[in-house]
Amino acid sequence: MSAVSDRLSTFPWDKLTPYKATAAAHPDGIVDLSVGTPVDPVPELIQKALVAAADSPGYPTVWGTPELRDAITGWVERRLGARGVTHRHVLPIVGSKELVAWLPTQLGLGPGDRVAYPRLAYPTYEVGARLARAAYEAYDDPTELDPEGLRLLWLNSPSNPTGKVLFKEELTRIVAWARSHGILLFSDECYLELGWEADPVSVLHPDVNGGSYDGIVSVHSLSKRSNLAGYRAAFLAGDPAVLGPLLEIRKHGGMMTSAPTQAAVIAALGDDDHVRVQRERYASRRELLREALRTHGFRIEHSEASLYLWATRGESCWDTVAHLAQRGILVAPGDFYGPAGAEFVRVALTATDERVAAAVRRL
Repeated sequence: MSAVSDRLSTFPWDKLTPYKATAAAHPDGIVDLSVGTPVDPVPELIQKALVAAADSPGYPTVWGTPELRDAITGWVERRLGARGVTHRHVLPIVGSKELVAWLPTQLGLGPGDRVAYPRLAYPTYEVGARLARAAYEAYDDPTELDPEGLRLLWLNSPSNPTGKVLFKEELTRIVAWARSHGILLFSDECYLELGWEADPVSVLHPDVNGGSYDGIVSVHSLSKRSNLAGYRAAFLAGDPAVLGPLLEIRKHGGMMTSAPTQAAVIAALGDDDHVRVQRERYASRRELLREALRTHGFRIEHSEASLYLWATRGESCWDTVAHLAQRGILVAPGDFYGPAGAEFVRVALTATDERVAAAVRRL
């Protein structure tokens, strides 16, 4: 076991422990903006669907029920503008993080293969490569990478942590480049429904992929849009030639979404009203926090989408973390997401209205 764990660095959030203790000592309590975990209630219609399916004594299937696949294909076409999506084009997964961490291994990647991801990125892209013993590298523009040995290319739009959006023209160029070199492209689009100053587009849109899903897969999660982080509910959509073998591997591994969760996902994907309500909550919190940070001397970069503000005071991110912790506010240091984030912090919008108001007062 140590041989596997030794491939990984220290879990980033463990480094925040002393700063969390400082923030928690504030007389009015901590305002934890360090992790993008939902705090608002699970919508009632989703809870009811979960409860109605609670009597599920048998094993669920990895591919999900036909009703679940119908819900996913319908949402992909309605919301993303995809065309001709069948059950073979979709695959439920047990939350998106497990997919990111284990995808290189499930694809059979190893020594001699390369995985690439954005310069500022979710740490689990690198973790996945490390677990598979594959090489990994970060990029500013993926089309400038050496394609030799590059087996898996990760996109992330809207970005975690920066909120940056890749627009249609850029996505089209990258998809064409990856295809021309036979590179498998996975697009992490978990924040796609949270665009503020931009309208994010999926790689599944025909204007991007030319009406073909060859060599591309998108990753979607219900954690943020439906407050279902605790349900571990996500799915893939794209190339059947990729998803078919993944389905077989995941059958052998027993990587199945629980039957009640599948029922909840069907309800969530069939309703857009709760997504609108949650967006409005986040939009209000975003505006309050953004203005308070600016007034306090921060500069906000990108942040046109997703659940974060990418902020800097032009100093070490850890100095900023300490500065805010003294005010009872905990944020994530930018270097968790790569050396390029050394002078930034990521401020999550995922706190209650009361806690956001407390942060605003302190700033």
